[in-house]
Amino acid sequence: MADRISVLIPESTLDAKIKEIGEKISRDYAGKEVHLICILKGGVFFACELAKRITVPVSLDFMQVSSYGDATKSSGIVRIKKDLDDTLENKEVIIVEDIIDTGRTLHYLMPLLGYRNPASIKLCALLSKPDRREVPIEIDYLGFDIPDEFVIGYGLDYAQKYRNLPFIGVLDPDEDLMEDPAGEEPDTEEEAEPEESVKD
Repeated sequence: MADRISVLIPESTLDAKIKEIGEKISRDYAGKEVHLICILKGGVFFACELAKRITVPVSLDFMQVSSYGDATKSSGIVRIKKDLDDTLENKEVIIVEDIIDTGRTLHYLMPLLGYRNPASIKLCALLSKPDRREVPIEIDYLGFDIPDEFVIGYGLDYAQKYRNLPFIGVLDPDEDLMEDPAGEEPDTEEEAEPEESVKD
């Protein structure tokens, strides 16, 4: 059975929202340089498109994390799989994520990065699922609140497929595949939840 995909957020709407976020960041950081931290893997598409729309100087670094826990429950304690290449000392840092659902990983990660003495640290996310939030998270720059659906596209994947879709889609996958979509260790706490799309 083929996966069924319906469009939740079309490409044109994504483009307009990312342009809007880029303009807001450019105003907020006028006269400064921003240091974007892209959370791999799912954040790559959003981070690159966002960086192109920011008019102040931009530097970019990447981090990949996973969360300790079993297949159905995340501890929220982060294991860093790929650390940053550069220091955060005195930098204006913006963490760029594709999607925030429970918030547990970012709740742990942001203070951890804060110990590296950036001048400031803020959070930017393309998508948020407020219905799944387990811990409070302040998202400084947000694209869209979305319902609790299995979403793919624009960096979000299912079994490493569909990241390249230019829109955000809702996936209704084959039930047999849902039992073991990739056979891989999840990269983030959002991945660890079977009802959530495999991200990052």
